[in-house]
Amino acid sequence: MVNLPLAHDLLWGMTPAQLPADAPQWAVESLAAGQPVVVRRAVSAEGWVAVGIRGVLREQRLAAFMGLDAIVRRISPEALCHVDCEHDLSVMQALKQLRPMLDDCGWVWGVSGSVGFELASGFTAMHAASDLDLILRTPQLITRNQARKLVAGFDQAVCRVDMQLQTPFGAVALREWASGSARVLLKNAHQACLVADPWNPQEQAA
Repeated sequence: MVNLPLAHDLLWGMTPAQLPADAPQWAVESLAAGQPVVVRRAVSAEGWVAVGIRGVLREQRLAAFMGLDAIVRRISPEALCHVDCEHDLSVMQALKQLRPMLDDCGWVWGVSGSVGFELASGFTAMHAASDLDLILRTPQLITRNQARKLVAGFDQAVCRVDMQLQTPFGAVALREWASGSARVLLKNAHQACLVADPWNPQEQAA
């Protein structure tokens, strides 16, 4: 892989043999079934990527590391924007409803969370109470007013919609950036910290 995987990318190729000896049985079964793993934000050694393995239950999540040379397939959240499935669940209705607005917003967007996982892999992950998790690639500043407009659109959807803004320095929650908070939580592989400007985190709020 020439480009290193990014947070929320789905990767195929990890096998049960690559799990620690004390890994839970559900994680072994997930990988044995051919499920992908999701890239998470954490520091990893050279040649490795931090990933998360998901089970059937919400609480079944395991942090692990995958060798980059084991990756046989990779799907990014933005590759899933216009993928559909047979489900008539609220999250899919919301995705279809919001696509035109997101396509017109001027930024690259993608689908993550349980919806992205199922759209990419075919393994059941979404259910009637699922939220719709989205990402927005924002290499440049998105203003708070732009963020508020997106939130207002999301609040018209038939389920809860959460979006992470992916800045060059980490991720920040859209709803938090749209709020009046002087500082917002910026998460990257090294830490989570409060900053005044996620696109210029060195400029801390007073």
